Amino acid sequence: MGANKTPKSGLKSARIPGRPHCLPRAYGLAEELTRSCGDYVPFCSQSIGSGIIRVHSRDSRAALPEKTVISARNAYVRGVRPASINLYDLTRAQLGELLVGWELKPVHVPLLWNYLYLGLADSLDAMPKLPPKLRARLKVHTHFGVLPTAFETDSNDGFTRKYLLALADGEKIETVLMRFTGRVTACISSQVGCAMGCVFCATGQMGYTRHLTAGEIVAQAVHVARALKFQSHHFPPPPSNPQPPAASPPRRFHLISENDTRLRNIVLMGMGEPLHNYDAVMHAIEIMRDETGLALGAERITLSTVGVVPGILRLAKEKRPLHLAVSLHAATQAERAALVPAAKKWPLDELMAACRTYSETTGRRIFYEWTLIEGKNDSIEHARAVGRLLHGLPAQVNLIPLNPTAGYTGAPTRTDAAKNFQHILSEEFKIPSTVRQRRGIDIAAGCGQLAVADRR
Repeated sequence: MGANKTPKSGLKSARIPGRPHCLPRAYGLAEELTRSCGDYVPFCSQSIGSGIIRVHSRDSRAALPEKTVISARNAYVRGVRPASINLYDLTRAQLGELLVGWELKPVHVPLLWNYLYLGLADSLDAMPKLPPKLRARLKVHTHFGVLPTAFETDSNDGFTRKYLLALADGEKIETVLMRFTGRVTACISSQVGCAMGCVFCATGQMGYTRHLTAGEIVAQAVHVARALKFQSHHFPPPPSNPQPPAASPPRRFHLISENDTRLRNIVLMGMGEPLHNYDAVMHAIEIMRDETGLALGAERITLSTVGVVPGILRLAKEKRPLHLAVSLHAATQAERAALVPAAKKWPLDELMAACRTYSETTGRRIFYEWTLIEGKNDSIEHARAVGRLLHGLPAQVNLIPLNPTAGYTGAPTRTDAAKNFQHILSEEFKIPSTVRQRRGIDIAAGCGQLAVADRR
């Protein structure tokens, strides 16, 4: 193919210097697009899955599972080979397909899978029992998508740790480990930045860069699981009389109990809008839910959306087993559009219709998130408006006092206002509600605070 030509598919192309031996396939397109195209790589033009390509090398094309995807950015930077498969991108079944394509016995899949998700191995050196032929294939054709820690910081509350994780293309994301009584939760990201632009959210303020791959999402859960397994013995026990974060001196992260060394809950509430990156997020959830791996049950995974109506309807149609949380924040279209620009694309009435369809189809309750901003949406009248809006729906309201961000000047509601809001919902509308525990506010690890200031 000439240097100035475009592939016949009509997709825009990007020249990748020094990579002439790849046979790419645009993610989600037909088989006929799979063909040799020199050193050009077609990029998918779809909004969901954008920036994700499927790459096959000439010498290993038949060996790759049908749904193997890697990041278009990651494929050609920092030493990652163009046909190298991120092992965290693969389900257990796809791992079996990979071995069969290599003419190796699938009986080795359980051992490899156990190394990845039970042993939490981060290299072939940590997999001593692998057969030599399998080891050789893995060394040539795959890589471990481990996300190195660029920076980590502990909150004065003693229960929260935030990781700044580096991606292969130089971008960074934030992931949070939170401890509660009887459980450990990881708040993980689905995108670098966010396109939704919520005015009080630090991620929305930083803008959108790209989707994460399924492997990059899974790698965050693995990172937290590995930290719990291999670092927990370094943490001192909790103080007998813990002080509020504002009054307590800096101290190291600690365990709540000796048994809290396993990741038990995932909340997709980090950087990004999960339903904007639907395919990769659902693929990652499938991997994380595998009972022989991380074994995160459907009841332990919560996905939060700003209100991407097509994604909610798709969740309903596919009956995905997870908890859904919808960021509401206002009970009228005008007020919501002022806080959540995405409401201009998916108006409140369309959102509520989609939520009703979701609950009726799946039989599941939705958690409606409401960021309480003093003087803006925390009055008795606002509480009644929420009650009327959610009347007849299986709902629970999660009240979140506003967390500070550099780009928004609002203030969190007062404690008495939050209690009054709850009282109205409970007494007048019989709608249950909770006030979210504030964790990691001092290190910008709270809801709406995740962002990457130093992008490189």
